[in-house]
Amino acid sequence: MASIEQHFPVPHRSFSVEIKGNKTDVVISGYNDHILVIATQIGTMGTMLQARKEEGMTSEPTFHVSVIFGKRDEPMLTACARQLIEHMSSSGSARPLVLSLGLKDHSMETLKGVVSSVLENRIW
Repeated sequence: MASIEQHFPVPHRSFSVEIKGNKTDVVISGYNDHILVIATQIGTMGTMLQARKEEGMTSEPTFHVSVIFGKRDEPMLTACARQLIEHMSSSGSARPLVLSLGLKDHSMETLKGVVSSVLENRIW
């Protein structure tokens, strides 16, 4: 597990993991009003998504995921953001998620690797 760094004014963790043979750099930052997760294998931000829990009248929570910019025709990226926001919500965090994915491939195996590495190093 990566340590939480305090010299940056925002609590964050940065680490590298290998997912499907590709070095993946991950940064997780916990701001007051949102969680920012950046996962890149290509050295760029890639597709950015926003996910948040919607409060409503029903007893079951609903979640809204949207692409801020980047690939809009990749349902696996949306599924990755939805899975992360659901885990965040179930662990008590009400903050929305901003997720940046710069990945070499968008396979289920790669995205599961991203989700599991973020959950192992969560800061919420």
